[in-house]
Order: sequence, then C-alpha cells, then structure tokens
Amino acid sequence: MEEAMEEDREPYQAQLLSRRDELLADAASASESQQAVELDQTRVGRLSRMDALQMQAMAKESGLRRQQELRRIDAALVRLTDGSFGECLVCGGQIAPQRLQWDPSVATCIGCASRAESR
Repeated sequence: MEEAMEEDREPYQAQLLSRRDELLADAASASESQQAVELDQTRVGRLSRMDALQMQAMAKESGLRRQQELRRIDAALVRLTDGSFGECLVCGGQIAPQRLQWDPSVATCIGCASRAESR
C-alpha cells in the first residue's frame, strides 16, 4: 500500500521540482532588472528614469512573489517526504486530487481556502 502511495506522489514531486527549476532560472535572469537606477539627469532623461524606477519596482514585486512560491514548493516537497502531502493544514481533511493536480503546492482544501479569502 505504501508503494502505491509513493507512486501516486511521484508526478507531484516531478511537477514541483520542474516549477522550482523554472522559478530559479527566472530569478537568475531577473536579477539585472532589480539593480539601482541611475539618478543622474544629465545622462538619463526624467521620463526614462521614471520608467526605470517603475520597472525596478515591478521586478522587486515579481521577485517577492517568486520567493513566496519557492517557499510554498519547498514546503510541499517536505510534506511529500513526511507523508502529510494532500492533507489540509487547517482542518486536516484531504485536499481534492484535482486541486493538487492544478497546483501541488497548495496546503489547504478548497473549503478552508474559501473561508480564508472571505475574511
């Protein structure tokens, strides 16, 4: 029985690892856009500098979201290892397989997620 459970979890682990690799590759390529913006108006016009500041802010926010998703993926990989994968962290019930197929890093069932969003 334990082997069947392990086989069922392999696709989730592969999906999580693949997504983590994508996020790490994105982080490596995005580090350039988060660098400090030059403030010398003689070299860069005001509008160009404003655009650069906006792009920098967007890159930082994207980086924060990327880090948050990486933490969720790492937590899901731990749950796969310790055998609690697929259990809702709030109510302890089972997370629907369709929900896990859509995003294997989810930690709550749809009911608990809905209640959390309505607050």
